[in-house]
Amino acid sequence: MAVFLAATALLSATTACGVEEPDNTPRMRAEVVASRPHDATFFTEGLEIHDGVLYESTGLSGVSLVRTSDLATGAELARADLPAPLFGEGITRTGDVLWQLTYKDRTAIARDADTLDELHRARYDGEGWGLCTRGDRLVMSNGSATLTFRDPRTFEPTDDITLTSRTDTRLNELDCAPDGSVYANAWPTEQILRIDPDTGTVLAVIDASGLLPAADRTPATDVLNGIAHIPGTDRFLLTGKKWPTSYEVRFVPS
Repeated sequence: MAVFLAATALLSATTACGVEEPDNTPRMRAEVVASRPHDATFFTEGLEIHDGVLYESTGLSGVSLVRTSDLATGAELARADLPAPLFGEGITRTGDVLWQLTYKDRTAIARDADTLDELHRARYDGEGWGLCTRGDRLVMSNGSATLTFRDPRTFEPTDDITLTSRTDTRLNELDCAPDGSVYANAWPTEQILRIDPDTGTVLAVIDASGLLPAADRTPATDVLNGIAHIPGTDRFLLTGKKWPTSYEVRFVPS
Protein backbone atom coordinates (compact mmCIF):
# COMPACT_ATOMS: atom_id res chain seq x y z
CA MET A 1 0.00 0.00 0.00
CA ALA A 2 2.86 2.37 0.81
CA VAL A 3 4.37 1.76 -2.60
CA PHE A 4 0.99 2.40 -4.27
CA LEU A 5 0.50 5.67 -2.37
CA ALA A 6 4.00 6.80 -3.26
CA ALA A 7 3.42 6.05 -6.93
CA THR A 8 0.11 7.91 -6.85
CA ALA A 9 1.77 10.90 -5.22
CA LEU A 10 4.50 10.87 -7.88
CA LEU A 11 1.91 10.77 -10.67
CA SER A 12 0.01 13.68 -9.11
CA ALA A 13 3.21 15.67 -8.76
CA THR A 14 4.11 14.98 -12.38
CA THR A 15 0.71 16.17 -13.56
CA ALA A 16 0.96 19.26 -11.37
CA CYS A 17 4.33 20.08 -12.93
CA GLY A 18 2.62 20.38 -16.31
CA VAL A 19 3.85 17.23 -18.01
CA GLU A 20 1.39 16.55 -20.82
CA GLU A 21 -0.39 13.32 -21.54
CA PRO A 22 0.99 11.29 -24.48
CA ASP A 23 -0.05 12.73 -27.85
CA ASN A 24 -2.13 10.05 -29.56
CA THR A 25 -3.12 12.18 -32.56
CA PRO A 26 -2.92 10.05 -35.74
CA ARG A 27 0.16 10.73 -37.86
CA MET A 28 0.12 10.91 -41.65
CA ARG A 29 2.52 11.94 -44.38
CA ALA A 30 2.30 13.58 -47.78
CA GLU A 31 2.94 11.02 -50.53
CA VAL A 32 3.91 12.72 -53.80
CA VAL A 33 1.92 11.57 -56.82
CA ALA A 34 2.97 14.23 -59.33
CA SER A 35 4.62 17.62 -59.54
CA ARG A 36 4.20 20.70 -61.70
CA PRO A 37 6.03 24.01 -62.18
CA HIS A 38 5.25 26.89 -59.83
CA ASP A 39 6.24 30.53 -60.23
CA ALA A 40 9.19 30.94 -57.86
CA THR A 41 8.50 34.67 -57.50
CA PHE A 42 5.13 33.95 -55.86
CA PHE A 43 5.05 34.39 -52.07
CA THR A 44 2.08 32.02 -51.91
CA GLU A 45 -0.62 32.77 -49.34
CA GLY A 46 -3.68 30.97 -50.70
CA LEU A 47 -4.65 28.21 -53.13
CA GLU A 48 -8.06 27.02 -54.23
CA ILE A 49 -9.36 24.93 -57.14
CA HIS A 50 -12.81 25.29 -58.68
CA ASP A 51 -14.10 23.84 -61.98
CA GLY A 52 -10.62 23.28 -63.40
CA VAL A 53 -9.39 26.75 -62.40
CA LEU A 54 -6.55 27.29 -59.92
CA TYR A 55 -6.87 30.41 -57.78
CA GLU A 56 -3.69 31.66 -56.12
CA SER A 57 -2.96 34.70 -53.98
CA THR A 58 0.44 36.03 -53.01
CA GLY A 59 1.80 38.32 -50.33
CA LEU A 60 4.41 41.03 -49.66
CA SER A 61 3.61 44.71 -49.91
CA GLY A 62 3.92 46.12 -53.40
CA VAL A 63 3.96 42.75 -55.19
CA SER A 64 0.81 41.05 -53.87
CA LEU A 65 -1.60 39.67 -56.43
CA VAL A 66 -4.37 37.19 -57.02
CA ARG A 67 -4.67 35.26 -60.26
CA THR A 68 -6.50 32.42 -61.93
CA SER A 69 -4.94 29.85 -64.23
CA ASP A 70 -6.01 26.75 -66.08
CA LEU A 71 -5.27 23.84 -63.74
CA ALA A 72 -4.38 21.53 -66.62
CA THR A 73 -2.17 23.83 -68.70
CA GLY A 74 -1.05 26.53 -66.27
CA ALA A 75 -2.19 29.28 -68.68
CA GLU A 76 -3.08 32.50 -66.88
CA LEU A 77 -6.76 33.45 -67.17
CA ALA A 78 -7.06 36.60 -65.05
CA ARG A 79 -4.96 38.62 -62.62
CA ALA A 80 -5.42 41.47 -60.16
CA ASP A 81 -2.54 43.28 -58.45
CA LEU A 82 -2.89 44.80 -54.99
CA PRO A 83 -1.62 48.36 -54.55
CA ALA A 84 0.96 48.99 -51.84
CA PRO A 85 0.89 48.91 -48.89
CA LEU A 86 -1.69 46.08 -49.02
CA PHE A 87 -0.21 42.64 -48.25
CA GLY A 88 -2.30 39.84 -49.76
CA GLU A 89 -3.24 36.72 -47.80
CA GLY A 90 -5.71 33.82 -48.09
CA ILE A 91 -8.55 33.51 -50.61
CA THR A 92 -11.71 31.51 -51.08
CA ARG A 93 -14.48 31.28 -53.64
CA THR A 94 -18.09 31.33 -52.45
CA GLY A 95 -20.68 31.36 -55.22
CA ASP A 96 -19.61 33.93 -57.80
CA VAL A 97 -17.43 35.87 -55.34
CA LEU A 98 -13.78 35.44 -54.45
CA TRP A 99 -12.86 36.84 -51.04
CA GLN A 100 -9.25 37.92 -50.50
CA LEU A 101 -7.71 38.70 -47.12
CA THR A 102 -4.98 41.18 -46.29
CA TYR A 103 -2.39 40.63 -43.58
CA LYS A 104 -2.45 43.60 -41.19
CA ASP A 105 -4.66 45.94 -43.19
CA ARG A 106 -7.90 44.57 -41.67
CA THR A 107 -9.46 44.58 -45.12
CA ALA A 108 -11.19 41.78 -47.04
CA ILE A 109 -11.75 42.34 -50.74
CA ALA A 110 -14.70 40.78 -52.56
CA ARG A 111 -13.94 40.11 -56.22
CA ASP A 112 -15.80 38.77 -59.21
CA ALA A 113 -14.69 35.13 -59.23
CA ASP A 114 -14.17 35.11 -63.02
CA THR A 115 -12.70 38.52 -63.85
CA LEU A 116 -11.17 39.22 -60.40
CA ASP A 117 -12.54 42.76 -60.61
CA GLU A 118 -13.07 44.30 -57.17
CA LEU A 119 -16.72 44.43 -56.07
CA HIS A 120 -16.49 45.85 -52.55
CA ARG A 121 -14.54 45.66 -49.30
CA ALA A 122 -15.22 44.66 -45.71
CA ARG A 123 -13.37 45.39 -42.48
CA TYR A 124 -12.36 42.91 -39.78
CA ASP A 125 -10.42 42.98 -36.54
CA GLY A 126 -6.96 41.49 -36.15
CA GLU A 127 -4.80 39.87 -38.80
CA GLY A 128 -5.85 37.90 -41.88
CA TRP A 129 -4.03 34.64 -42.69
CA GLY A 130 -6.06 31.81 -44.25
CA LEU A 131 -9.56 31.46 -45.67
CA CYS A 132 -11.81 28.68 -47.01
CA THR A 133 -15.50 28.00 -47.61
CA ARG A 134 -17.39 25.32 -45.65
CA GLY A 135 -21.05 25.09 -46.60
CA ASP A 136 -22.72 28.41 -45.94
CA ARG A 137 -19.87 29.81 -43.84
CA LEU A 138 -16.37 31.11 -44.41
CA VAL A 139 -13.60 29.83 -42.14
CA MET A 140 -10.74 32.21 -41.38
CA SER A 141 -7.43 31.93 -39.53
CA ASN A 142 -5.50 34.79 -37.96
CA GLY A 143 -2.19 33.20 -36.98
CA SER A 144 -3.49 31.75 -33.73
CA ALA A 145 -5.08 28.40 -32.78
CA THR A 146 -8.57 29.87 -33.29
CA LEU A 147 -10.73 29.63 -36.41
CA THR A 148 -13.38 32.30 -37.01
CA PHE A 149 -16.57 31.62 -38.96
CA ARG A 150 -17.92 34.44 -41.14
CA ASP A 151 -20.96 35.27 -43.20
CA PRO A 152 -20.07 34.80 -46.90
CA ARG A 153 -22.05 37.88 -47.92
CA THR A 154 -21.19 40.46 -45.27
CA PHE A 155 -17.96 38.96 -43.91
CA GLU A 156 -19.28 39.55 -40.40
CA PRO A 157 -18.06 37.03 -37.76
CA THR A 158 -20.70 34.55 -36.60
CA ASP A 159 -18.77 32.18 -34.30
CA ASP A 160 -15.31 30.79 -33.56
CA ILE A 161 -13.62 27.63 -32.34
CA THR A 162 -10.21 27.07 -30.72
CA LEU A 163 -8.16 23.92 -31.06
CA THR A 164 -8.60 21.58 -28.10
CA SER A 165 -4.94 20.51 -28.36
CA ARG A 166 -1.81 22.04 -29.87
CA THR A 167 -3.08 25.39 -28.68
CA ASP A 168 0.21 27.12 -29.49
CA THR A 169 -0.27 26.38 -33.23
CA ARG A 170 -0.29 29.32 -35.62
CA LEU A 171 -2.86 28.28 -38.21
CA ASN A 172 -2.16 29.70 -41.64
CA GLU A 173 -3.49 28.73 -45.10
CA LEU A 174 -6.72 26.71 -44.96
CA ASP A 175 -8.57 24.22 -47.13
CA CYS A 176 -12.17 23.21 -46.44
CA ALA A 177 -12.26 19.64 -47.71
CA PRO A 178 -15.33 17.77 -49.03
CA ASP A 179 -15.31 15.51 -45.95
CA GLY A 180 -16.14 18.52 -43.77
CA SER A 181 -12.72 18.82 -42.16
CA VAL A 182 -10.37 21.78 -42.43
CA TYR A 183 -6.74 21.30 -43.41
CA ALA A 184 -4.38 24.00 -42.15
CA ASN A 185 -0.72 24.80 -42.67
CA ALA A 186 0.89 25.20 -39.25
CA TRP A 187 3.23 28.18 -39.64
CA PRO A 188 6.23 28.11 -39.79
CA THR A 189 6.49 24.31 -39.79
CA GLU A 190 6.18 21.69 -42.53
CA GLN A 191 3.18 20.19 -40.78
CA ILE A 192 -0.47 20.29 -41.84
CA LEU A 193 -3.26 19.76 -39.32
CA ARG A 194 -6.55 18.09 -40.18
CA ILE A 195 -9.15 19.73 -37.95
CA ASP A 196 -12.78 19.08 -37.04
CA PRO A 197 -14.09 22.67 -37.23
CA ASP A 198 -17.20 21.79 -35.21
CA THR A 199 -15.25 20.73 -32.12
CA GLY A 200 -11.70 22.06 -32.57
CA THR A 201 -10.31 18.52 -32.40
CA VAL A 202 -7.07 17.88 -34.30
CA LEU A 203 -7.91 14.72 -36.26
CA ALA A 204 -4.46 14.16 -37.75
CA VAL A 205 -1.00 15.67 -38.02
CA ILE A 206 0.46 15.42 -41.53
CA ASP A 207 4.21 15.51 -42.15
CA ALA A 208 4.87 17.35 -45.41
CA SER A 209 8.59 17.83 -44.88
CA GLY A 210 11.09 17.12 -47.60
CA LEU A 211 8.82 17.93 -50.53
CA LEU A 212 11.14 20.51 -52.03
CA PRO A 213 14.67 19.08 -52.50
CA ALA A 214 17.56 20.96 -50.95
CA ALA A 215 19.04 21.46 -54.42
CA ASP A 216 15.96 23.48 -55.44
CA ARG A 217 16.10 25.81 -52.46
CA THR A 218 17.63 29.28 -52.63
CA PRO A 219 18.11 32.04 -50.04
CA ALA A 220 14.67 33.34 -51.10
CA THR A 221 12.88 30.02 -50.51
CA ASP A 222 10.38 30.35 -47.67
CA VAL A 223 8.01 28.04 -45.79
CA LEU A 224 5.52 25.46 -46.97
CA ASN A 225 2.20 27.27 -47.54
CA GLY A 226 -0.69 26.63 -49.86
CA ILE A 227 -3.09 23.69 -49.84
CA ALA A 228 -6.02 22.91 -52.12
CA HIS A 229 -8.06 19.74 -52.53
CA ILE A 230 -8.21 18.59 -56.16
CA PRO A 231 -11.93 17.99 -56.82
CA GLY A 232 -12.94 14.46 -57.74
CA THR A 233 -9.74 12.94 -56.39
CA ASP A 234 -8.10 11.94 -53.12
CA ARG A 235 -5.27 14.36 -53.86
CA PHE A 236 -4.24 17.80 -52.65
CA LEU A 237 -2.07 20.44 -54.29
CA LEU A 238 0.71 21.76 -52.02
CA THR A 239 3.35 24.40 -52.55
CA GLY A 240 5.35 27.00 -50.64
CA LYS A 241 6.38 30.62 -50.66
CA LYS A 242 8.75 31.21 -53.57
CA TRP A 243 8.88 27.51 -54.41
CA PRO A 244 9.63 26.54 -58.04
CA THR A 245 7.40 23.46 -57.79
CA SER A 246 3.97 22.49 -56.54
CA TYR A 247 3.10 18.91 -55.64
CA GLU A 248 0.08 16.70 -56.03
CA VAL A 249 -0.01 14.52 -52.94
CA ARG A 250 -2.08 11.97 -51.06
CA PHE A 251 -2.22 11.95 -47.29
CA VAL A 252 -1.40 8.43 -46.15
CA PRO A 253 -0.66 6.83 -42.76
CA SER A 254 2.94 7.30 -41.70
